[in-house]
Amino acid sequence: MGMQNTHPLSSTQNAIANTQALIGERAFCQRHRANGKAFTRHRKLTFRNTIVFLLQKTVRSIQSHLHLFFEALGPWTEVVTPSAWSQARLKLRHTAFVELNEEAVVKVIYDQPGSFEVRRWRGHRLVAVDSSLVRLPNEERLGEEFGWVQCRNKHGVYGRYPQARLSVLTDVLNRIAIETFFVPWAQNEIGLAMAHVRTLGPDDVALLDRGFAGYELLACFVAAQRQLVCRCPRMSFKAVNQLFKENQEGRSIQVTLRPDPHQARALRKEGVPQEITIRLVTVRLKTGELEVLATNLLDEQRYPTESFAALYQQRWGIETYYGLLKGRLDLENFTGLSPEALRQDVYSTVFLSNLESIMTRPANERLQERSRDLKNRQQVNHAVCFHALKSQLIALLLSREPMSQVIEKLEQLFLDNPTAVRPQRQVPRRKHSDCRSYQYQRNVRKAVF
Repeated sequence: MGMQNTHPLSSTQNAIANTQALIGERAFCQRHRANGKAFTRHRKLTFRNTIVFLLQKTVRSIQSHLHLFFEALGPWTEVVTPSAWSQARLKLRHTAFVELNEEAVVKVIYDQPGSFEVRRWRGHRLVAVDSSLVRLPNEERLGEEFGWVQCRNKHGVYGRYPQARLSVLTDVLNRIAIETFFVPWAQNEIGLAMAHVRTLGPDDVALLDRGFAGYELLACFVAAQRQLVCRCPRMSFKAVNQLFKENQEGRSIQVTLRPDPHQARALRKEGVPQEITIRLVTVRLKTGELEVLATNLLDEQRYPTESFAALYQQRWGIETYYGLLKGRLDLENFTGLSPEALRQDVYSTVFLSNLESIMTRPANERLQERSRDLKNRQQVNHAVCFHALKSQLIALLLSREPMSQVIEKLEQLFLDNPTAVRPQRQVPRRKHSDCRSYQYQRNVRKAVF
């Protein structure tokens, strides 16, 4: 017998191999098809083809995309129409992408040894919890499913549009979406955050913005023995108000919090603790503004006060992640008009972004090493990376071409098109008019594909 290759697969190879295996598995198809008759007849748009076609979401017309897709698969003569595509996607449930994300990405990164070294802060995985509103196509059934937003002016209501809420539990140091909820926009983001708490591990530290600074959520974390760091606004708690009044940075105090008397009875019925101990830390922003952070990381030796300013800055990673989904990946440019089509687009986009995070890590590390002596360090250009990944998805998941060759080709594309990192660059945040925002979204913004 010849010598067997005993080298472990890289994280990228594991993720791709798991994806290939799942989408080709009969049981996986049966779990995620719309009904028992779906994907039983031999069609050009098989279960696997439908999955990959959705992952290649593009701004091209559906017919152009279909021509290019089947041209890449090999010689073909039968024309596949947009109508055939619409019928094929009706047979697929969005849960396929949820399972792909869990099995082919999250478990590969956190449960399997590989080349993807999980970045941590003092031994903790840093996760951010936040939500973002997503504007939907103006369809009656979408408004009924996700809720309407009314447009008002001084004369009253003059129109409405559908809107949804996207909540992603994000590992901000590694840019990995761990859990995703796509729900009606009126659903409370505090409730979504509590649902995310069930997914957190004992070594996770959740970073939350000031909109989450309420007793119920803080007590939920304490009761679940999960760590958090949450920015507190003025008037949130009495002890917080006092720290704002004193206006001193570098303070660290432990306080006992209790619910408002009007809340206490309802919270007691829900099993929420009636008293919790929280540490309050003050930090000074570059703007001179004081910031008060609430945390249950009580050990001041292990978590010194001076470390919290840099720690909380990492929460910005979830803001840039939503910017990536909505900007580069053009999330709101949906490829269908049904609630299920929207869910397919959302969860497939999240899965694709995670796949790109795994695949670009080796190139990023090489670029950082190569640019160590330059004025500005280099990193991969994510716009180029997403375009390259989408272009090679067929070769990665559907062709007989060796996986290692395709991955090598992609890594070379990542390395050949770097961008500079300018950490000191600051862009002022300006609130633009609706007219200017519309002009930017329609004529200026660039999307991948």
